Amino acid sequence: MWRHPIKGIGAEPLTEVRLSEGGPLPLDRAWAVLTGTSTDTGEWQKCRNFVRGCFGPELMAVTATSDGDLLTLSHPKQGEITINPATDGAKLVDWITPIYPTQRPAPHTLIKAPEGGMADADFSAISILSLASLQALGETLGQDLDPRRFRGNLWFDGAAPFEEFDWIDSELKIGGVRLKVIDRITRCRATETNPVTGERDANTLKALREHWDHTDFGIRAVVLNDGDVALGDPLEVL
Repeated sequence: MWRHPIKGIGAEPLTEVRLSEGGPLPLDRAWAVLTGTSTDTGEWQKCRNFVRGCFGPELMAVTATSDGDLLTLSHPKQGEITINPATDGAKLVDWITPIYPTQRPAPHTLIKAPEGGMADADFSAISILSLASLQALGETLGQDLDPRRFRGNLWFDGAAPFEEFDWIDSELKIGGVRLKVIDRITRCRATETNPVTGERDANTLKALREHWDHTDFGIRAVVLNDGDVALGDPLEVL
C-alpha cells in the first residue's frame, strides 16, 4: 500500500488508510510541481505540465514520509529534506532541480492539487496492481521488479497474471470498502527506472508490447463508500 504526496516525487508506504467515497487515497498526489510556462489553474491539469518520473528518472528514487503538515523526502544524491508543502515550495524546487534534466522545461512552483488529487486521470480513483502481473513481467525481463516503479496505491496477490483486466466494470470489496473498476492504466517510461538507483534499467514498455500486445499495467477503481483498508485485507470480486 503506497501513496505519493507530491506528483512524481516520493513514494510513502502505508499499513492502513481510510478511504472516502469518490475520493483518491488521502494525500496521494496532493501536491505537484509545475514546469515551464504552466500555471496554477486551481483545477486538474494534464501530467505534461508537471515534473514526472518519465522525464526525470532520478525523481523515481525519492522516498517520502509524512508527519502531520510536514513531509520528509530522501534521495541517494540529494540527501534528506523536510518541508511543509504549503509554505516551502521554493525549497523543494531548489532541492529537485539538480536531479531534473536541464533539457526539460524547468520546475518552478509547487501547487496544491484540487480535492480530487492530481493523478494522471481526470477523475479520482485508486490504482490497484497485481503482484502476479509484476512477477510475470519481471520473469519476461529476467530481473526482479520493484513495485514502486508503477507508483500504485494498492497491491494484491492471488490472481492469475493480468486477470485484473477482466474486472473492468466489476465491483471489488477490500476491507470495509467497495470499489468500481473503471479502466486499465496505460504506462509511460517512468516504469523503466529502478526506484533504488534512479537509473533506467528495464525496458518494461517493450516487454509489455512484445509479450502482451499492450503497455497497460494495473487498473483504476472509484471508491463507492467510506471505509478502512489495511494490509492483509482480502480482495473480493463481486
